[in-house]
Amino acid sequence: MTDDPDTTPRQPKPPTREERRQMKSAARLYAVQALFQMEASGQTRQVVRREFETHRFGAIYEGEEMAEGDPDLFAKTLEDAVNWQAKIDQMTDRALVAKWPINRIDPTLRALFRAAGAELVAGDAPPKVVISEYVDVARAFFPEGKEPKFVNAVLDHMAREAKPEAF
Repeated sequence: MTDDPDTTPRQPKPPTREERRQMKSAARLYAVQALFQMEASGQTRQVVRREFETHRFGAIYEGEEMAEGDPDLFAKTLEDAVNWQAKIDQMTDRALVAKWPINRIDPTLRALFRAAGAELVAGDAPPKVVISEYVDVARAFFPEGKEPKFVNAVLDHMAREAKPEAF
């Protein structure tokens, strides 16, 4: 018996390089949202991770399909942000003006700094890529504001502390 090409199940094509990049970008955005949700609701990392992976990645809201996120990067970012939160918050505090400790900044920015800090402390991506990606996330949340420039400056300071050899 020969395999009929019309009846053989097709394996999904592996994502292209551009699709993988988009999935990583989406995972970073979702990680910021998840960290915000964890802080606002008091839910655990596991509960929020499951919700995002099950109900948000690729979901359709009001006719708009949400991007697929890279589940590995998403999970690692959440785990590292929780595990390294004290160190990340201290790095963020040192990067902020003395009058603005991390607990006084916008909770979305706090979540963003924690997600980016997780990648700077424990991730594999080059610091300049991490900074660029999270500045783009800031633009998504604050399209009209000065926050993206602020995020760039704070993350640059954090990156130089976390991985000085990259500069």
